[in-house]
Amino acid sequence: MEARMTGRRKVTRRDAMADAARAVGVACLGGFSLAALVRTASPVDARAIRPPGALPEQDFLAACVHCGLCVQACPYGTLSLAEWSDEAELGTPFFTPREVPCYMCKDVPCARACPTGALDRDIPSIRDADMGVAVLVGHETCLNYKGLNCSICVRVCPIRGDAISLEPQEIDGRRVMIPVVHSASCTGCGTCEKQCVLGHAAIRVLPRDLGLGGPGRNRAGRKA
Repeated sequence: MEARMTGRRKVTRRDAMADAARAVGVACLGGFSLAALVRTASPVDARAIRPPGALPEQDFLAACVHCGLCVQACPYGTLSLAEWSDEAELGTPFFTPREVPCYMCKDVPCARACPTGALDRDIPSIRDADMGVAVLVGHETCLNYKGLNCSICVRVCPIRGDAISLEPQEIDGRRVMIPVVHSASCTGCGTCEKQCVLGHAAIRVLPRDLGLGGPGRNRAGRKA
């Protein structure tokens, strides 16, 4: 039997094969451990915006098979599959409005491409898409609150006049026109967030339950 010296240890071919088998076993165990970690990790509240026609989050996660067909079907490159660093379950489709909003295709190709129904293929109209809701989060930075006259978010809205409008308010004795989102009509497409002229958008799209202050969970997992 052939043997070779490694440091102070005489290694035979049988020893080498045994070491290799142990290494494979450790690698497999590590793979199984990682898979178990992914399967058993506690879900976190999603902050990502889902494609048009997505089922409620838990139903969506149960139905989505991470196939990426909706991503391929989007003609604007809006959708992505979540990676480890994203605020969505790994491999599920989402989009970031500040980067690329939903352009509200009339035929909703992303939903039509879904093979499992995680996205409603029978959604009647893109205006029925409930991707989220726009929220004016930057009261201190919005130009209108500073007394300036900015109407970008209103003018770029695909359903202008219904989803968002400028409404008069009096602030510190001044009459200013403030963007007001009408949540019942807002689809959460994110065009307003994308086009906001500020470095950090004063208006953002959030999941509807988060944006409208719906029930959530605290760190202990109890309903807040």
